[in-house]
Amino acid sequence: MTRSNLLFLILLLLRNCVLGQQHVAPHPPPVHVPKPPPPPHVNPYKKKDTTKPNPYKIDTLFKPIPMGRVIWHDKINNEQQKADMADGRKDSVVRYGRDTALTAILSTALIKKVDSIQVMIENMPANSRDPNTDDQHKKRCLRAVWEMMRRYNGDVRPNPMYYKELVANMYGMLIAANENKLMAFTVTNPSIYTLDNSQVLMDNHPDVRAYIYTQVGKADPLMMIKRLTEFAKDTFAYHIIIDAAHLAPDLVFRYATSTNNLLRDAVFNTNDPFVQAIVKIASWSKSPPKAFPFLSDVYYGRKTIAEIDTIAAHPAVYFQNLVRLKLEGDSIGRKAYLDELEYRALNNYVRPLNELHEEKDDVRFRCIDSLPPTSLYYVLVYGQNEIYTSSFLGTFRRMMDRMKPMKGDQLLDSLGYDHFRTFIRMCAGYNTLSAFLNTMDDTVRTTVMNDFISGLEHGRDDDLEDAVDVADAFGSIADSALSEYLEKKVKENYELSYKERSKKGMIVYSLLAMLIEGNKISNIDTGAVVESSRLRLPPINKVPFRDLVNDSGIVYQQVFFYGDKDGQDSYESFMETFRKDKNWKVMNEQYWTTISSVTGKRIVIYANLPLKEPEDEEAQNKLAKFLDDSNIHPAIVIHRGHSYHLPVTLARLTPLVKIVILGSCGGYHNLALVLDHAPNAHIISSKQTGVMVVNEPIIKTLNTKLLEGTDVNWITMWRELDEYFKKRPDALEKFSDYVPPYKNLGAIFIKAYRKMMETPVNP
Repeated sequence: MTRSNLLFLILLLLRNCVLGQQHVAPHPPPVHVPKPPPPPHVNPYKKKDTTKPNPYKIDTLFKPIPMGRVIWHDKINNEQQKADMADGRKDSVVRYGRDTALTAILSTALIKKVDSIQVMIENMPANSRDPNTDDQHKKRCLRAVWEMMRRYNGDVRPNPMYYKELVANMYGMLIAANENKLMAFTVTNPSIYTLDNSQVLMDNHPDVRAYIYTQVGKADPLMMIKRLTEFAKDTFAYHIIIDAAHLAPDLVFRYATSTNNLLRDAVFNTNDPFVQAIVKIASWSKSPPKAFPFLSDVYYGRKTIAEIDTIAAHPAVYFQNLVRLKLEGDSIGRKAYLDELEYRALNNYVRPLNELHEEKDDVRFRCIDSLPPTSLYYVLVYGQNEIYTSSFLGTFRRMMDRMKPMKGDQLLDSLGYDHFRTFIRMCAGYNTLSAFLNTMDDTVRTTVMNDFISGLEHGRDDDLEDAVDVADAFGSIADSALSEYLEKKVKENYELSYKERSKKGMIVYSLLAMLIEGNKISNIDTGAVVESSRLRLPPINKVPFRDLVNDSGIVYQQVFFYGDKDGQDSYESFMETFRKDKNWKVMNEQYWTTISSVTGKRIVIYANLPLKEPEDEEAQNKLAKFLDDSNIHPAIVIHRGHSYHLPVTLARLTPLVKIVILGSCGGYHNLALVLDHAPNAHIISSKQTGVMVVNEPIIKTLNTKLLEGTDVNWITMWRELDEYFKKRPDALEKFSDYVPPYKNLGAIFIKAYRKMMETPVNP
């Protein structure tokens, strides 16, 4: 070995020692280590997946949530918990009554989907945003979700399908906002969901906000005008106000007379001739609400504001001018003058006539002394919900006297046959139809009654007001010759509908034919059974006791009282009958009274206290919440109040209600509303305003049947009541205005029609 090689080996050994390494031959022989075979389930030729997970779809967090955003997640979680706990249970289920399908929709949307959205927000890429800007962006997104959840918890009547779509829209909008594609998303989704989700996300995008408000405003200006506070200062408000004014001028007028300067200024600053006509009435009239029905007169320059104020100062002249607008067919202020016409008919004439029912005629009817026959006609038809029999008869006689030498058909001609089926039905009900028809020549009389029957197949399938008026009239027409003629015309119109393949016409006229036949035999149980079978309805003459009790064998009732003087008097009289009866015990709560049976079958009656308005509504709401929380569903609902309170009562009805006692007029709209909410309900109604001397014997007789546990047979019960009132002549006339369920042809017609419309008609 040479000296140089020896020196190299020494240096190499020293190096290995310093590094703590063992000596290794500089050129070790190669050793083959076989590569272990891949597991049998792995494809050795498949490339490794290097794709990153989609941040908008993955359901796990990439990173922990920064402390600065935890508070926003907590806010969302709290709103979710509030929605979850609304039923008293923390189970991640947002219940919608007893509807399992809608409950599942709400639970998925508000719990599962919102949870996923929270994760998505945290995982969203920054897309070139610096950390601080990205943090603010994500906080804005979380706030938008929080506001959406707050919307649900503040919604007293949430629509599950709306919230399903709202949450889905929020998911898409958040992605679009993160990708700077908010305008493209909005153009593709110009909907109410985008609008409602835009409140936070479009703060920094005025162009996108203007677009969505404008587009939804074009599609639904009536809905948008109700949200005017959201955009009153924006320039695009101009177009929405104009569009809404032509569709619902009363809403724009309400803003023009508002004490809210934001709303008022938005209307005043809209430089459009039609809107400015509304502004002129709001600004210049001494009594804007009374002048507003004359909007068309102002817009077209037919009358000055001063002239309208002079008209409004004289009740009779004012009413006659409302009639003028009606007969002219004015379309601009139609809703306003129709509402005012009905209001004035009731408040200026019908109610005073009713209140003075014990006065002599010259005192009682003085308020209508100056009205022409056309105005008296409208007093009658618009007063149908409240007019007393004697008030109707006195007004009818005066109308007949003042229309001379004009005949009945000429009066109807002058009125354009407006509401004439309602008028004919009322005349039939008050036994004045023959007197009215006898003013006409025979040929004309036939034509009028033919018009009364004909044309009922026209209009929407759910437009039944005229048909119900005809059905109700059949129950009151005593003239056998007229009945036979109408029966013949019904058959002729059925045949015409058959030829024209009009499903509505065939159903309407076949039902009318059955009602005519049934009305002849329904006074006995066997006849009522036959009629029910023909109409494909459950028995119209009785309600089985088993249908009124709940699973615990209790019959629950709810009575609605109102806070005006009549309501308070009715409540005291109602309660007195139970306080004196040993069969009942009474317990007083803060907002309602509970009446329970102590003998016989178990009956529980809840009656809200008639607190002074508007506290009476609070009492009803408190009672409703108690019943809902207690899973109590009344089978019987009783309305004790004027007809103008009735919509509040009807809104509380449910499909579980089997008997409804209105105690006030059962006109078409009321009957339809009852059956919208309670399709199988038996309805007791009156041709006039209900009175205590009739309501209470009816209720007492009904409760006697219930205590005995017997079926409620209306035919038997009405015979008993008839005998009772025959001994009380002062109340007999008022009782005769009440219609029992088996004679309530309007309600029976609506039930049968809806049932038959659900099934195909075999031509």
